[in-house]
Amino acid sequence: MRIHLKLSKNIQPVDFSYQQKQVGTIHKWLGINEIHDQMSLYSFSWLKGGRKVDEHLDFSRGASFFISFYDTTRLKDIIKGIQAEPEVFYAMSVTDITIQEVPIFETKQRFMAESPIFLKYPKDKKSTYYYFNDSESNDILTNNAKHKLRKAGLSDEGVNVYFEKDYPTAYTKGTTFKGIFTKGSVCPIIVGGSPEQIAFIWDVGIGNSTGIGFGSLSKMD
Repeated sequence: MRIHLKLSKNIQPVDFSYQQKQVGTIHKWLGINEIHDQMSLYSFSWLKGGRKVDEHLDFSRGASFFISFYDTTRLKDIIKGIQAEPEVFYAMSVTDITIQEVPIFETKQRFMAESPIFLKYPKDKKSTYYYFNDSESNDILTNNAKHKLRKAGLSDEGVNVYFEKDYPTAYTKGTTFKGIFTKGSVCPIIVGGSPEQIAFIWDVGIGNSTGIGFGSLSKMD
């Protein structure tokens, strides 16, 4: 399940690397929880509606983003948290919450990355980063999806995930989180599998670090 949040305009300048504050806000809304140390079976998008002004972002018309959880009770906790403390960051607050049920999927679905898809995989005893145009990236995407499915107790049989590598405007984008610059791919992906598997990926996102805002997905027609 997914909730879409609308935010009031900012009063203070918004830093380009606002994602750390976004993570902190989501954890505040959740209250005391154990998700910090678990695999992230949830995802959230970066803010929409902003423009660059000098060395910061401005959301003079407000902003929006979404949060998705495989475990719907977590979203209920977040809604309660928002109602109690609607303040976000940079003097912005939640002004509207819209609940979106999981769409009905078939056996193949195209998704757009609403935040960069970050892929990290061990190679030669060190972590290597992969992007949409790397030959290994599709296997890494599929393995990541299978790992998340197994973690949730779901079957990973038959699932297949790959980048739409000929998408004309695919690019890479990053942010700094806790002093470390992390970059991922903004490129559509295709997910093949059962409707249940595809719905799960829609909820939890794809790739590494979905718990800090990478790899969130929206359905493309």
